[in-house]
Order: sequence, then structure tokens, then C-alpha cells
Amino acid sequence: MFEHILGQSAVSQLANDINEGIVAPSMLFAGPSASGKGTTALELGRIRSCENPAAPLDCTCHACSLHRLLSHPDLLLLGPRGFSAEIAAAVAAFLRAPEPSTRLLFIRSVRKLLARFTPILWEDDPKIGKLSTYTAALEEDLDTLGAWNRSGEAGGAVPEKLKKCCDGIIKNALKLESEGIGDLIPIALIRRAAYWSHLAPSGRGKLLLIEHADHMQDGARNSLLKILEEPPEAVTIVLTASREKSLLPTILSRLRPYRFTQRSQDLEAQVIRQVFKDEEHAKSSGLGSDGWLRSYLDSFLPVSGEALMPLAALFIASVTSAAVVDLRRQGISSLPAWLVDLGAYTAPLAEAAGLGRPLRTAQGTVSKVLEGAANFEVRSLFSQFLNRVLTLIAESLCRRSAGPSGIGCTELWAAQVKEALIAVSTYNQSPALALDRLYVELRRDMGVLAR
Repeated sequence: MFEHILGQSAVSQLANDINEGIVAPSMLFAGPSASGKGTTALELGRIRSCENPAAPLDCTCHACSLHRLLSHPDLLLLGPRGFSAEIAAAVAAFLRAPEPSTRLLFIRSVRKLLARFTPILWEDDPKIGKLSTYTAALEEDLDTLGAWNRSGEAGGAVPEKLKKCCDGIIKNALKLESEGIGDLIPIALIRRAAYWSHLAPSGRGKLLLIEHADHMQDGARNSLLKILEEPPEAVTIVLTASREKSLLPTILSRLRPYRFTQRSQDLEAQVIRQVFKDEEHAKSSGLGSDGWLRSYLDSFLPVSGEALMPLAALFIASVTSAAVVDLRRQGISSLPAWLVDLGAYTAPLAEAAGLGRPLRTAQGTVSKVLEGAANFEVRSLFSQFLNRVLTLIAESLCRRSAGPSGIGCTELWAAQVKEALIAVSTYNQSPALALDRLYVELRRDMGVLAR
């Protein structure tokens, strides 16, 4: 039970609760990215459905077979997250070591994305018509992958036809993620999940997994609260979040918490070695700011998460520089310390990364950011970029006592960044337009705050 999840005491605590029969109806798995929260939740769903009381990891009952492929009707997944990096890493693992374990890893990585587009969640949504082209193509390619028999290939080599199939999966998954996965959970998805929760299970019980539950629209939070207040008897609800405190206190009070931690370098190297069959990277990778495993997965994206930090620094420095120019044109020569510090902290970070000095136009700044971020083709990179913007703002203003105006600057950036995120994730505005508007409004509002 949970033997394949390494280095998390929360998993041992959960296993003990299962053995003692005290599993809560609603739980929170909180902790950093790539720490095993989602994998643990999916394994919990398998254990709760298993037809064998001991629920061994290698159980071959019908329910476990469906859960391994993430195709059990008593499993519902929703919530925003990045899929392309994990899918690309799983493809690389399969091509590197084509065997049943890597094929299953590959299939599950794609199923995690496809599960977000189950009819129960998208009923009557006009957008699903366009997205069905990608989902149908992915389902067809998964059938090809599932039917492939390694023993029929000399030396276990992957045939060229299957390699092309893998390339097609990566491309279609990227398009489906970019066009169909927003950054915030809308109320419609929570309402449909609530409806599903009240349907009778086909087996022993159901699992509702809501990942990144801290990324939820206000209405969705209130709708979720109604489910948690009176959870259906046959359903186990698991929320995952990187920032526990970002959830409403009323929601937190109804969840049993299990806290995941950042694993050691040795353990994360072991995951890369055992799961992704990548001995070379397991030996040579370094621990990034988001963790070794997260950095490894991000390396399969067009732009790594680490590369977004200097782009965020350039954006902040450029907005700040433009605001300073505006103030000086108005005859204001005495600038507040927080404004000076903001530019002094972020400009060198951008220059050290080879991005040059701050730009003083919205068009130039946005173009530079888009170029460095591959036009945010992977939509999840946009929210990562905005998170790094807020991180740098907080770091800059925490270096000294910023005073009321500095606190006001932090709140200003947080509010404007939230609006940009909503514009892209909810209203499908392009990242370019959202960044242009963000630049213009922050330049103006920072000038007003500094007067």
C-alpha cells in the first residue's frame, strides 16, 4: 500500500488511517509541486475500490485494472495543472526503456489530461466540440500504444510507426492543454462534480480529486463548500494545494490535512531513476528552486520554469523604470524608497540573464517576454510567470521595511496580476494582450501611488 511513493510521512499517516478505518470523507494533500500528492490520491482511489481487502499494489482485480489506466467510472479528476511536461517526460522514458512500466506511465500521463474532458464535466459546453478533435486523436493513439507488444520487436526497439504516434500524442496534448485547460477552476465544473458525487457508484466507492484547489474562482469555492458540508456517503473527496493558507478557512475546517514536504535530492534522484528510467539525469541534475524533480519535468517544456524568473524580473524592472520616467517628467525628483528598491532589485537579475536593461514601452517589454517564454504556447507557463512576478515583488519589498506605500505596492501588483490571470484563464484573452494591459495599468497606478 503506497510502496511506490517515496519519502513522504503523510503517506504513512494515510496508510495507518486506512488500516484503522478512520479515513475522513474529505482530505487536503498540501505541499510543493511534484511531491507525490496527486499520485497518492489516485492510489487512494484504487485502494478504496479494490475488490481485495488487502488492496496490494499489484492486485489484478477488475477495479484495480481500471484504476491503473485511470479509466474507472468511479474516478473524477479536475483542476488546473501542467500536463505537457509530464507527458513528454513519460514519452522519453518509454522510448528510452520500452517496457510495461514505462508504457503504463505514458498512458497514465495522457489519461490525467483526458480525464479533464469527460462528458460529465463538459455537458452542454460549446467549447467541447472544438476540443473533441484533440481528445479523439489522443484516444486513438492511446489505443495504438496499448496494443503494442514489446515482445514482438527485436531487442525491444520501438518501431518508427509508434515513435510517430508518440510525437502525435505530444503535439495533440499540448494543443488540448493550451486551449482547454484554464488557470482557475470555474463554478460550472464544481457544480457538475457535485452532481456526479451524488450518483450511485458502480463499485465500492468513488474518488473526487480536485488538484490545485487553491486556484479556484470565488463562486467555485462557495459551491465546493456546499459539497464539503454534506459530502455524499459513497464519495471520498481529495483536494491538493501548494499553498494551504490560500484556501478559505471554512473549507480548511472541513478537511483532514496530510502535509507533503520537499523530498531530498537523493530521493528525487531515485524517482527520476526508477520512474522515468533516466540514470544520466539522476546523476547529473541539480536542485532547482522548485525542486529537483520539478526542474527535471520542466526541462521537457519549451521554456523551463527557472527561465521564467529573469523574464519576470525584466517585466517588473521595465514597468518600474517607465513609472520613474513618468514621475520625473512631472517634476517629481524625490522617489519613494520602495520604488527605487524595486528597480534596483529586479534590473540586475534580468541583466545577469542576458536580457538587457529595462525597456520603457509596453510593446518592447511584452515582445521580449513573449520571445523568452515561447509565446506561452504552454498556457500553464503564463500562471507560472505571474507567480514569479509576485515572488520577486515580495522579495524586493521584504528586504527593508517598505512602509504603507510599499505594502500598497504589493497589494496593487497582486490585484492587477489576478485580473490578468482571470482574463487569460476565464475569458480566453491572449497572454500578449493581458501582459500589455498589465504593463500599462501598473505603470499608471505605481506612478499614482508614488506621488
